[in-house]
Amino acid sequence: MDLTTRYLGLGLKSPIVAGASPLTGEVDNIRLLEDLGAGAVVLPSIFEEQIEHEEEQIERLVAIAADSYSEALTYFPALGSYRVGPESYLEVLYRAAKAVHIPIVASLNGTTARGWVNYARHMEEAGADALELNVYFIPAGPEMSGREVEDRYIDILKAVKRAVRIPVAIKISPYFSSMHHMATQLVDAGADGLVLFNRFYQPDIDLAQLALLPAVELSTSAEIRLPLLWVGVLSGRVRASLAASTGVETADEVIKYLLAGADVVMTTSALLRHGVNYMKALLDGLKSWLEARDLETLDNVRGRMSQRNITDPTVFERANYIRVLQGYRLDW
Repeated sequence: MDLTTRYLGLGLKSPIVAGASPLTGEVDNIRLLEDLGAGAVVLPSIFEEQIEHEEEQIERLVAIAADSYSEALTYFPALGSYRVGPESYLEVLYRAAKAVHIPIVASLNGTTARGWVNYARHMEEAGADALELNVYFIPAGPEMSGREVEDRYIDILKAVKRAVRIPVAIKISPYFSSMHHMATQLVDAGADGLVLFNRFYQPDIDLAQLALLPAVELSTSAEIRLPLLWVGVLSGRVRASLAASTGVETADEVIKYLLAGADVVMTTSALLRHGVNYMKALLDGLKSWLEARDLETLDNVRGRMSQRNITDPTVFERANYIRVLQGYRLDW
């Protein structure tokens, strides 16, 4: 059985990719994921704010020492010798790229144009096979228009594409007013792949403390439907790889995403919930489903249920909405 696929122009031995998480920040885990059949690994995101904060903290400590006792400076190494900034991340990236044969995708979450470009270059130099731009941006203020929000994504992408030679995917949210149009704009701006979707983490409220809580919940299979919709709509209609992300709990979700037209399927929460070895269970489930239907390659599966290929494409749009509402029956 041939499970090979292509993503961002790279050859992968399987379509299941370990998404960015603390698990993929360990080289030993990356080796194990390769052994278990992962097609590629996305490293955890590097956050520009964290890097800047670490550097500011070190500079503050040095300044305090200088103001207190000049001789105290002898206990502090030069600022350049501290392992702050992206150095530790780049070291993991370098070691991972040397340790495995599957593609290593570096994930970047920046805040400034300088940060996006500089760290992207560092990641390429450290051995990343591709980049995933994790654009986490919520325009909470009233002054920014929808057009300006779209332009921000496109400007970030263009700047990074000018700075590196390796493939670049962009991970976006589902909250654009015209998703297909936005996807086309990103591809025209140079995106080699689209990752659907970024999960925005909304806060909860602690009623006892009257404080906002940074609630983080692992995704479940119930969250597959929105990205499944847009993978199915965009499949075969954009000149870029499609990566499905969110809600991959079992092999069933992997298969559904492939049927909709995904080139690769990323799993994060399932690995965090069940452990790295769960990668084998996902791959075995995919193989079993294909074998039961005498399907030898992913080409026999991919996109068969996309909007472009099904008999009634309107089920992706208003017709399905009407059927769902009219078909609902009360149990009481």
